[in-house]
Amino acid sequence: MSECFFLASTNEGKRAEFAALLAEHGLELGASLPYPEVEENAGDYLGNAALKAAALHSELVRLGISATVFADDSGLEIDALDGAPGIRSARYGGVELTWPQRRARLLAAIAEVPAPQRSAYFHCALLAIDERGRRYQGFGETRGSIVLAERGEAGFGYDPLFLPDGERRTFAEMSAPEKARASHRARALRDLVAAMGR
Repeated sequence: MSECFFLASTNEGKRAEFAALLAEHGLELGASLPYPEVEENAGDYLGNAALKAAALHSELVRLGISATVFADDSGLEIDALDGAPGIRSARYGGVELTWPQRRARLLAAIAEVPAPQRSAYFHCALLAIDERGRRYQGFGETRGSIVLAERGEAGFGYDPLFLPDGERRTFAEMSAPEKARASHRARALRDLVAAMGR
């Protein structure tokens, strides 16, 4: 039976992506468990991931479950916007916005930026806490650029806008296995699994 990792996220797109990525390492994604909502105010990606992982770890301890938990915090950083939306990527434009509205706002913010100057990258920080309370980190980045209009139906978040370097398709135009080859989350998970010696 494969080892089970519990993810501190209710984002179904993110959960599906991590389930597939974990399977590549012979690991399984645990069921979605409720945990106290965390205000992501740490000021950096790793700090926010640590807040979420600690909240879920505490809940598993309370429930008597001994397992590894992990959390990610990811963001899209656009050079022409001085790194925005960055750590606030999931809340860019306000928490009340839908993802299509958030993407439209981002496109409007860079509407005057010529295509060659739309360089950007996705960053992912992962923090895991194992059953003994030991902490491990993993990091990943994917460089690319922002396209002029949304392309593709797959993925989630900013995937329809992000064109990885060396690719002709956005993340949202790729299949899940294709995206995994270039994904910041896949790279961060490989880094984390190596740090944990799994």
